[in-house]
Amino acid sequence: MAHILPESLPQALPIEVLKTFRVLKTLPDTFFIWHHLAPWQLNTPDFLMITQKGCALLVKVSSSSAAQAISAAQLLLLDDNRPPLGAAEAEVLSSFIKKLDIPDNTPIKTLTIFPNIPHKQVLESRIVRQDNEPEWAGKELLSSDSGLKWEDYFLPTPVDKVIIEKIRQQFTPEIVVPAEMTVCPSNPRRIQAGLQDYLLDYDQEAAVKIDLDIEPEGQNLSTDFRLNIVNGVAGSGKTLILLYRLRLLYHLYPDKQFLVLTHNKPLSHDLQSRFARLEGTLPARIEWCTFNGWCYSHWPKHPAWKEPLSIRKREEVVHQVWGKTLQNSTITEHMLISEIDWLKDQLPIDQSEYITIDRRGRGFGLTADQRIRMWNAVNSYRQLLEQQGSLDWGDIPRNLWQFSEEGKVTLPQYDFILVDEAQFFAPIWMNLIQKALKPQNSHLFMVADPTQGFLGRRSTWKSLGLEARGHSHQLRHSYRTTREIMQFATLFYRLRLPEEKDDDVLTPDILNMPNGAFPQIITLASAQDEIARVANEVADFLNQGYPRKDLLILHANGQGTKALIQAIDHRLGKNVAMDPKNTYPGDYVRVTTLNAGAGLESPIVFLVGLRELFEEEQSIRLSDDEREEIIRDNTRKIYMATTRAGQRLVFTYVGDLPKVLSQIFSQQK
Repeated sequence: MAHILPESLPQALPIEVLKTFRVLKTLPDTFFIWHHLAPWQLNTPDFLMITQKGCALLVKVSSSSAAQAISAAQLLLLDDNRPPLGAAEAEVLSSFIKKLDIPDNTPIKTLTIFPNIPHKQVLESRIVRQDNEPEWAGKELLSSDSGLKWEDYFLPTPVDKVIIEKIRQQFTPEIVVPAEMTVCPSNPRRIQAGLQDYLLDYDQEAAVKIDLDIEPEGQNLSTDFRLNIVNGVAGSGKTLILLYRLRLLYHLYPDKQFLVLTHNKPLSHDLQSRFARLEGTLPARIEWCTFNGWCYSHWPKHPAWKEPLSIRKREEVVHQVWGKTLQNSTITEHMLISEIDWLKDQLPIDQSEYITIDRRGRGFGLTADQRIRMWNAVNSYRQLLEQQGSLDWGDIPRNLWQFSEEGKVTLPQYDFILVDEAQFFAPIWMNLIQKALKPQNSHLFMVADPTQGFLGRRSTWKSLGLEARGHSHQLRHSYRTTREIMQFATLFYRLRLPEEKDDDVLTPDILNMPNGAFPQIITLASAQDEIARVANEVADFLNQGYPRKDLLILHANGQGTKALIQAIDHRLGKNVAMDPKNTYPGDYVRVTTLNAGAGLESPIVFLVGLRELFEEEQSIRLSDDEREEIIRDNTRKIYMATTRAGQRLVFTYVGDLPKVLSQIFSQQK
């Protein structure tokens, strides 16, 4: 079968176009075919066909009936000023070719097909065909046994690849990526040809256009809903795919409601900024939120919203509970915090379920007696928060879920929900999302990188009630970064987590990735020196002419983030550096935490304050299981951070390098 996009048509189209589409789909796999989709671009050819050799054909389908196919001789005699057969289609094809701004000798042909008129009658209706006019074909071309062949309508000379890209950019504007929305280095040949922007690749485009149609009759949400999951390595374009799918659906279904969810503010701001760049506005029908922000916006009036505890306050409460319930046990404070978070991420369970629940992937085991003690400690923590009138962040989705179950809150209903960085979404989050999908004809579209810490708690899609089999797509090619940076990130991951199964890791395809500089390491004597050195490095890059927005600095903690912003502003002026959590993308150096960096990208990335993570792993208070869990979490966090970089990656480290970093960097000397 031919490679055709989309594989199914998402809108009500003339029967002639549908008939042609079905026939084109049956052609051999030596054909690559695109159907024109962009609703904002009217009067365009219906199909673009490209052979494996690179020969091209533009096709316009006519709805003319046989009664309109008057022979050329009769037409001359009638002289009633009626437009000749195929005139409108010829004008569309001619206008499209003119917009391409390609050389006149480009070997591309145009074809008008008349599915309602016999081929002989079509040819008899034409006085004469000029060289620059489209070929004509009758309905027999849609029959495999008619003798007419699609191959005969192509010129034998292939079209230059750069010209093909120009044609694609005009024919499929729904997948054109503005240059400023990527961190890819420019290709001189493309620039010389007038190509500043880029296209999604075939796999990315297929992910954008899969399953776009809404059936007239849908299944009840309790049994089924439309689901698509894109699993991709860092830099494979997952966020672009989500944005371009959103844009296409928004135009195809003007009466539908959309929700776009992320897990952090910088990414939500970035998504909105990019969409506004594509569309020129942020439509009211699209709601943009972090998940916790969405919970906040739909919180009931009673009980009133309470600001969750700060990290420091929460640690004080946990320490108090641990001292009263677990101090004389082998269960540490870290294990208690981890279990509290894990339980709050699940749908509610009772003690009997907790005692028998499968704990694989939790990072540490508990005996039956320990489970009872842990359960009692978690309950003590909950009760203490209630007595104080406090909440932690895990209570937000959990309470909203409970309010929904009790009828205190009626969640809004959406036709389409799109989730970026879905690997960080917890089970109870996913359940709330499913509650917010309309009972019929609703779609859930998610993009994720399992390597970055799948679903936050090492869950699976199936454990969330989502059947991913047959509904997921994998993207292994990274466009964001260089071979050296991706190899560094992958080697770091493998050395730290050698026990990880291949099924748990989405291995990147590094073939055909551009070469670049190997990541740089700067060792320093103190944290103060680290902050000062990074500020100086930023000043140096800016003095070389790099735009502020091309620099992204990720620090291991919030205090370090604030110190960096202050140091850069002191060195270079107020608001040169800002935290993207607090504002939309703009002309400033972005400085934020590692946790908030997921989903962001930049040509130049600094990773700062990593010593804190490695020291945490070496604490003598940790059990072996706890240590393994922290190493796993930190590894995925650092892997994510390294793959934010498009061209340059700079590490700073205070003191002696950890063995794994020393090993990797020493190999490059």
